[in-house]
Amino acid sequence: MTTATEAPRRAGGVRPAGYTRVRAGRGSFLLHRRAALAAVGLAVLLGAVCVAYLSVGESFVPPSEVVKVVFGRESPDELVVGTLRLPRMVTGLLVGLAFGVAGALIQTVARNPLASPDIIGVSQGASALTVGAMTFGVTSFSVLPYLSVAGGLLAAALVYVFAWRGGLHATRFVLIGIGFAIALRSLTTLFLTKGDYLVAQQATVWMTGSLNGRGWDEAAPLGWVLLVLLPAVMWAAYAQRTVSMDDDTATALGVRLGRVRLGLVLLGVVLASVATGAAGPVDFVALLAPQIARRLTRTAQIPLLCSALLGAVIVVLADLLARKVLAPTELPVGVLTAAVGAPYLIWLLVKHHSVRGGSAGAGGTA
Repeated sequence: MTTATEAPRRAGGVRPAGYTRVRAGRGSFLLHRRAALAAVGLAVLLGAVCVAYLSVGESFVPPSEVVKVVFGRESPDELVVGTLRLPRMVTGLLVGLAFGVAGALIQTVARNPLASPDIIGVSQGASALTVGAMTFGVTSFSVLPYLSVAGGLLAAALVYVFAWRGGLHATRFVLIGIGFAIALRSLTTLFLTKGDYLVAQQATVWMTGSLNGRGWDEAAPLGWVLLVLLPAVMWAAYAQRTVSMDDDTATALGVRLGRVRLGLVLLGVVLASVATGAAGPVDFVALLAPQIARRLTRTAQIPLLCSALLGAVIVVLADLLARKVLAPTELPVGVLTAAVGAPYLIWLLVKHHSVRGGSAGAGGTA
């Protein structure tokens, strides 16, 4: 859904380099070969990481037994794999898928590689409302995911409103988002200092981003949400092309950019918020996955399918390493993703500053 674009309908249309025409019934579409190969390769890699995740632990389970359990066949390792490891892995996989797509959508709208839910305040908004409820015992854990969605939507709405000045300027959007992220993180810290000590400890672990103790109760609702949002994600894969154009060209083609951008941001925020509700704000996944996917595929737009697969690979692999690095102590998965994502963010900032500085220098000498 993310590697295909509609074939031009004009007679004698020239096929762009790197694309293959695929016919489906009476219609046809163009398939980006490199993106398709990347998606297949990432799917295979994700399968291998999942098998390794289910095999490795306090006791090693042969991959053959893992496959038996996954496909519902009898196995002596059904308790270890099917009951203890599989629900946690599925939760991590779904969280990674959601964060990967959310980051791709928000970066597409902002046209900035620094724009991701955990940078522009969406994850912090979800955290602030959720931690406030956890700290003061306002609600039960079954309602916390809904509060995460509400908090993320509220934070995104505030950023969007304050960044809008007759249009959505990418730099203003990111800077205002960073400001809101800092303010909301401070609010969350205030909640932690004012609430019950034991609950505050649980909230602190949740804020780091953790899959410890996660099971089908978290995986099932997240899976249903992703299934319901699948048509919207398919629309987003199509709408990305119009948003990636310059404003004048898109407007001339009759595209209502304001509505399309709002729809993409709203979808990205919902995905990031439900993922945050399931596992906490697992930082930098939404930042890393889209950029790596774009570099792998070399496409004009960020490929949603590859971003989703990469997000899943990052979360599942990070949680596997988090379970084994200091075994028997288990680290929160967010610790591993932050260890990789923070240096990457610094590199992006330095690169972005160098590019802007070079452009300014060139402009001054022209």
